[in-house]
Amino acid sequence: MAAGAPKKARRSAKPALTARLGARASLEARATGEIVATIQGYAMSLGSLGTAAADGLKKLRAGLPIADLDSDSRAGDRETRLLVARLANLGLLEFRLGGAEGEELAVIEPQTRDYWPRTLELKDDDRLVLSRFAYLRRRGVDMVLESPRAAALFRICSPETAAALAALARPRQVKELRRQNRFPGLALLGLLLDCQMLFKTDAADGAALRRAEGDDQLVLWDFHDLLFHARSTEGRHANLLGGVYPHAGAIAPLPAVRPSWPGKKLDLPPPQALSHFAELLRRRRSVREFDERDPITLDELSTLLDRTARVLARWSDPVDIDDGGHTSRPYPTAGAAYELELYLAVARCEGLKRGFYHYDAGAHALAPIDVQPGDLETMLIGAAPAMGVAVAPQILVTISARFGRISWKYSSIAYSLILKDVGALSQTFYLAATDMGLGGCAIGITNLDIFARVTGLELHAEGPVGQFALGRGLKS
Repeated sequence: MAAGAPKKARRSAKPALTARLGARASLEARATGEIVATIQGYAMSLGSLGTAAADGLKKLRAGLPIADLDSDSRAGDRETRLLVARLANLGLLEFRLGGAEGEELAVIEPQTRDYWPRTLELKDDDRLVLSRFAYLRRRGVDMVLESPRAAALFRICSPETAAALAALARPRQVKELRRQNRFPGLALLGLLLDCQMLFKTDAADGAALRRAEGDDQLVLWDFHDLLFHARSTEGRHANLLGGVYPHAGAIAPLPAVRPSWPGKKLDLPPPQALSHFAELLRRRRSVREFDERDPITLDELSTLLDRTARVLARWSDPVDIDDGGHTSRPYPTAGAAYELELYLAVARCEGLKRGFYHYDAGAHALAPIDVQPGDLETMLIGAAPAMGVAVAPQILVTISARFGRISWKYSSIAYSLILKDVGALSQTFYLAATDMGLGGCAIGITNLDIFARVTGLELHAEGPVGQFALGRGLKS
């Protein structure tokens, strides 16, 4: 826009959406033509893309218009688009939405690896409302709009925009929003609609809005439970995850054993002799490396599943409310709901083909699930760094939850009950594996998106809540 352009012309300009490199990454173009990305100290090659892509790096730091990236023109532009596509697949881009007068309205930060912004079209009669899972909070000195269902978060750049979005706590038609002085613009609303921060509805009150937002499985979720689920697993956020020691050097670590309370202590009498079970508890260890020359067998796997997770009995209470019935299994769960399911990614098991299986606890059988070889490999390899080793386990058990089995009955504590059940099942795995001379290791990280992709299940209907590596441990 020329410096002397009239003010009216500047106001009529369309909002601009541009892509630029995210703050947590840096790029380097080497003399060989190779592009290297560095993320939190780790270097990653993006391949050799030629001089045109190297020139595109300079534009990318300032911001490349999305419209240019969607077009197909010169060969050099194609190389730049390939670079941008690879960065987007790694979640290393962010997207700036500029207002009609050039001001910055929002910055979009992807929370999933393959996010790409889409601006959904809106009509004047469309009635929009904020998702009950969307929340606005302070992050450092920024205001961000997030949701555990969204593939991106929005850094809101002005108090006026934040106030306009807060007004969407009540359903409002687009034509009504247009008349407001603080109208955030159709582009921002369309982007938020695509990320499920907003949804269209004809409902008016809170209960009806809850039912209108999604399917019956989504209705069962409380806000804090879904947020906890999405933010404590991998695949739906871009936060640091796992043992990264975020407070090292700033706060002293707590001692391994709590300092004693003051006062005179009461010494306990000598314990009884160790039973077989007590010895089993003391022998339990996390085994992270497995014997590739002597893998676990199908008979051993069958025995372990029988001793830990098989349905032993079924019953219903004809007097109580109909809650789908109950089962009895070798580990305890809240309300005998037994919401946990087992999915096995098998790398090596004598007598069982490599693949992905669901354990049918009622029939004591394995049901094969068709998955792409790359997805199976991703699941298995992803478990190795979570255990601090280089080699994937022989069998990776993903513990999923049918969330509705718990949240249909329990309010406010549903997700916490599920995690307690995961702990009980994990200890049962440990003890059974130790008793059988096998090795096992609980894993604290799961990936929501990979599980949803390989099973075809909606993440709010059934999703991973824990993992357990299993195999024959190396003899020391």
